Formats: sequence, structure tokens, C-alpha cells
Amino acid sequence: MSVTSSTLFAVFFGLPVVSTHWRLCRDGDDDARAIFDRHYSRYVYADGRKPKLFVGPGEKMVLVTEEGDALFVWRKFIDASGNQGVNCAVFRNEGPVLSSDLIREADALAWARWPGERLYTYVNPRAVRGDGACFKHAGWRRCGRTAKRRLVVLEHLPANNDKAETRRQPPPERNA
Repeated sequence: MSVTSSTLFAVFFGLPVVSTHWRLCRDGDDDARAIFDRHYSRYVYADGRKPKLFVGPGEKMVLVTEEGDALFVWRKFIDASGNQGVNCAVFRNEGPVLSSDLIREADALAWARWPGERLYTYVNPRAVRGDGACFKHAGWRRCGRTAKRRLVVLEHLPANNDKAETRRQPPPERNA
């Protein structure tokens, strides 16, 4: 049996490595929080408070790379927009690994935990280049826009899954 640096890191810090690049951590983890603080969607409170937990309610899976240079957060909750499935609440990559490779690994982990679920995310095209190109390279597709903030909705359906196709309910795309 060979021992990888990922395994040594996980054993030393007590963090489970769950794929080639990702390790599980808890909502509020200091490394994850540091990356989240640099994400474009981070909300800054006017009174200066900085809550320890940053993911929000619902079932969640927080993933950080061994090097601490990428963050991926899955969240399953009741989405007010009407979207159903498991939401990619945060993805930020500051490291050398291709974002599309990290996304593919995170997708596999989500489907292992929530089999057959539709995966979806919101992308602010005014805040990122490429309108979610890294997600598209990982097999995701555009399925609409939100009505209020005009965020792009991307989704990834599991292969050969009729359940996910029937549950897909993206908000209607509206002309501006």
C-alpha cells in the first residue's frame, strides 16, 4: 500500500480526503472561510460582524483542496427560486488545477451523497469571466436566468436519470 501526501495530510490534520483533490471539512473551517472571504458572492455585513458559519441552512458538503487553494460548497435546501436539486453555493479556485477537473470531482462526490439529484448553480456574469465556462467544460449547461438579479442558472443532470429530468424547474428566461 502506498502512502500519498494527501493521505498523510488527512491523517495528520484529521481531515478525510475524499477524492484526488478534495478533502471534507466543516462549515466554518478556517481554511474554507479564508477562501470564501475572497469569493465574489460573499456578503459583507454593514455592522462588521463576521459569522463563523458561512454556508447557510440545509444539508451541506464543504470541500477544500489539500493545498487550501480551492473551495467547493454543495447545499441541499428549499430554494425560494423554485430550483430543485443540490446547489453549488460556492466555487472558487485559486490554484493550478483546472477548475473543470475540480468541478467534475465535486460532481461525483455530490452524486455519491445525493444519488440521482440535479446539480445547479447561479453565476453572476458581471462578476466572472466566461459566464460559467469552467462549469460548461465540466459538462454543465445553461438552463435559464433568475428573474430578479439576472444570474445565469447552470445545471448538470446525472447520466441516464429520468428522475432528475422531471424535477428540473429552472426559472423562465425573460427578455430584458
